[in-house]
Amino acid sequence: MSIPQVAIIGRPNVGKSSLFNWLIGQRLSIVDPTAGVTRDRVTFLFDLNADADEPQYVELVDTGGMGIVDEDNLSEHIEEQINLALHSAQLVLFVVDARQGIAPLDELVAERLRKLTCPILLVANKADNDKEAWKAEEFHRFGWGVLAVSAMQKHGRVHLTETIRQTLVEHGLFDEVAELVEPVMKLAIVGRRNVGKSTFINTLLNEERVIASDVPGTTRDSIDVRFEMDGKTFVAIDTPGFLRRKGVKSDLQYYSTNRAEKSIHRSDVVLLFFEAEARIQAAERQLIGFIKEEMKPCIFVVNKWDLLHGKMSTETWAEYLRDAFPDLKYVPIAFITGQSGKNLKKMLNHAQMLFRQARERISTATLNKLVAAAIESNPPPLYMHRRAKIYYASQVSVAPPTIVCFCNIPEAFSAPYQRYLLGVLRDELPFGEVPIRLLFRKRESTPFPEGEC
Repeated sequence: MSIPQVAIIGRPNVGKSSLFNWLIGQRLSIVDPTAGVTRDRVTFLFDLNADADEPQYVELVDTGGMGIVDEDNLSEHIEEQINLALHSAQLVLFVVDARQGIAPLDELVAERLRKLTCPILLVANKADNDKEAWKAEEFHRFGWGVLAVSAMQKHGRVHLTETIRQTLVEHGLFDEVAELVEPVMKLAIVGRRNVGKSTFINTLLNEERVIASDVPGTTRDSIDVRFEMDGKTFVAIDTPGFLRRKGVKSDLQYYSTNRAEKSIHRSDVVLLFFEAEARIQAAERQLIGFIKEEMKPCIFVVNKWDLLHGKMSTETWAEYLRDAFPDLKYVPIAFITGQSGKNLKKMLNHAQMLFRQARERISTATLNKLVAAAIESNPPPLYMHRRAKIYYASQVSVAPPTIVCFCNIPEAFSAPYQRYLLGVLRDELPFGEVPIRLLFRKRESTPFPEGEC
């Protein structure tokens, strides 16, 4: 059966995102005093039975505030995202502010929710003490039972999750255990503002899953979007447009930028977007630094290529990228049009190849034979009048492929010689397009029968 969706709905500033983060135990949605911070639907697969043997998953959905007047004139888009969340929800958490009591906008939200056929749970957030919990009782006049909680003080979580579970069971949504299909690959979609990341996601899913707009900084949260291709489940992580650190001027921009960095960390493959008609900027160079630091497989994606059709060759743009990032010549380059979907399937197939490459394992015998041949062809230079030796090499990990060379003088292997060895490994082994971690460890003797390399 499909996994039930639980949508968090309410007017602005009642603590919907705080409640969302508190329930899932992660700071996924941005929480800020500014009204209207959340624009898109932010989702998370949440196990209501985390302490039990049989999981019961729901997809928790955080939404924007109903009735918000957006500063960038995106109110209509935000409203559409709320409508989509309501349309697909099997249960709605109607969140109100226990501290402030009933507001006129709460009345309008309640009137709208009464038209739904799915069950509603009224959650009075910010009931930080007994007085505010008692005050929350006035919300009974909306016609639903009231659950008084405090995301800030962490009160009422167990009761709330159990009520969600019981409500779904009573409505036949947990007749059988919802099976969670683990994603094959997590793709982080990163780049500076307005390079077409959200449009790419919407084309990929063939629906308006995230707000795509010409307004810079439209996307603020990192948004996980599950999709299927060729019978396999994947997750695409749409990230906020990246600002280099000098360009961050507010807490909101800081959180958005921080989300992009964290998305790279938890991804399997990164798609770094460039705009075909724009030059490489400092923001992209900083993103490259994060990708290299995390040692993630990456594809350089030149988007909006239709705008340069007949004006420039792909070879010219590729050479421009290679010159800009000479130490990343192994990174593949894709030329796509996110709006029309041209070359999207081909690029995603290549991303799967990188995903597999990063998980390849090579036998010690094969690796030692290759390293021995590389050293024989080009021996390392003398170090303090001593000859550096590699006794043997072994792959100790994957994602990234990690190779340890046990040698007599680790410091003798200079950066240029390490680049030479990495080049040999890329040319001869099945992970030529992904980062390889090469380590040197001191060893005084030859422990394996393969002999000295």
